[in-house]
Amino acid sequence: EVAEQKVRVAMLQVGESKIELLEPTSPDSPIAKFLEKNGPGIHHIAYEVDDIEAAIAKLTEDGMRMIDSVPRNGAHGTRIAFVHPKSSNGVLTELCQCGH
Repeated sequence: EVAEQKVRVAMLQVGESKIELLEPTSPDSPIAKFLEKNGPGIHHIAYEVDDIEAAIAKLTEDGMRMIDSVPRNGAHGTRIAFVHPKSSNGVLTELCQCGH
């Protein structure tokens, strides 16, 4: 569970990829609002990066609009940041650095 995002998380390993299932824990969570507006389906795509600060800096330098200019805590000890969908053809994109 990621309390600050008001979401419960389950992770499924599929080969070298992972599928993350999200369940809102409050009606005012970002995921609950997404589900109310769009119904069930894909919320975002995530890419694992080795150095999230460097990835944010490079994307910003390349003109990408970031939702998070500073990484925040994600599920399972990760650090995450989101690219704004307007910079990625309408797809919410997450950068994810695994905890070490």
